[in-house]
Amino acid sequence: MVRTGAVIFFVGAVATLVTVAPLFLGTDPFPPLAYAVCMLMGVGFLVAAAGVLRGIAVQRRQARSAAS
Repeated sequence: MVRTGAVIFFVGAVATLVTVAPLFLGTDPFPPLAYAVCMLMGVGFLVAAAGVLRGIAVQRRQARSAAS
């Protein structure tokens, strides 16, 4: 999940850079759909964080079962 989240985050980050570029270059801005793709950055972060928390939970369960 962490790798998947990182890929989604990277796609969102690239989309953000591409979407912001016309503002600095003075060209016409992209359609609203392009700005919606930028939200993938946040989604990717949440997926990666969920993967980290899931990994922590698995390690805790393994440590508890080994200690018993």
